[in-house]
Amino acid sequence: MSFYRGGIGQWSWMLHRITGVGVLIFLCLHILDTALIVLGPEHYNAIIRLYRHPIFRVMEVGLFGAVLYHALNGIRITLIDLWPRLSLFHETFFAIQMALFTLAMIPVTWLMLRPVFPSL
Repeated sequence: MSFYRGGIGQWSWMLHRITGVGVLIFLCLHILDTALIVLGPEHYNAIIRLYRHPIFRVMEVGLFGAVLYHALNGIRITLIDLWPRLSLFHETFFAIQMALFTLAMIPVTWLMLRPVFPSL
């Protein structure tokens, strides 16, 4: 008996769902923290001060990575949906997507984490 062992398509699908949910959770939290302005500037400013903590800076890099992966994978899926013959090359498109993801993440990560790690 043979079992399905997954592959690039399954990993791509799973990461697309995980990054989508992660971005949705961030969006909901962002709406809530912005709504704190109705309680007064001191509450809003307290949250903004919390976001300046280095842990949140690292989390912002993760958020950027999630948005970037989700967007690039969405473009890949759209291309394959519009031109079904491209599905024959889905592994190649995934490799291109991940190369673009890596090329974009390297400078962005460096720029975003430079204030946290001044020695970088």
